[in-house]
Amino acid sequence: MNAQKRYEIFARLREHNPEPTTELNWETPFELLAAVLLSAQATDVGVNKATARLFPVANTPQAIIELGLEGLKEHIKTIGLYNTKAENLMKTCHLLVEKHGGQVPETRAALEALPGVGRKTANVILNTAFGQPTIAVDTHIFRVSNRTGIARGKDVVEVEKKLLRHVPKEFRQDAHHWLILHGRYTCVARKPRCGSCVIEDLCEFKEKTEL
Repeated sequence: MNAQKRYEIFARLREHNPEPTTELNWETPFELLAAVLLSAQATDVGVNKATARLFPVANTPQAIIELGLEGLKEHIKTIGLYNTKAENLMKTCHLLVEKHGGQVPETRAALEALPGVGRKTANVILNTAFGQPTIAVDTHIFRVSNRTGIARGKDVVEVEKKLLRHVPKEFRQDAHHWLILHGRYTCVARKPRCGSCVIEDLCEFKEKTEL
């Protein structure tokens, strides 16, 4: 795929959705971090239901520590893998209080040192909470990037590097959200909705569907 075509793809995605953002509900960097930690193998809708119960009671590292592990589990037990997620979130809260004054750090190294935080989660926090032009590659973005030809790669790190290299600078801040939403609602896994896709004529996927 050439640079002109990539530019047009992101220009159309921007025109279609000028201010894309995460579908997780959050107001502070810590709320976003907590929500993303809870979101593994869970839907954003499910996470939002749990954080709607949790955040009014405890939405800071110290408050969650004071809630206690069992109290935390009680608030998030509707989410899959909640026992492990509660333990990771609790460990993260202790580290944030002990090493970062209760604040979410703004560097990749410090974020990835937190329990349960990998490269993808760190990228989400850096991009969405702190406005850094990172691109977190999840299953949706991996699929869309490979299927359309925007950035083909064998693994998520390769796709991420190619996206950072090929996405025009003016689109880099929002590229993560455009691609994830496109993968979630249009370029879906089993039968992509090509007939209703705003970039269908630019996409290099050969087996396009009507709807």
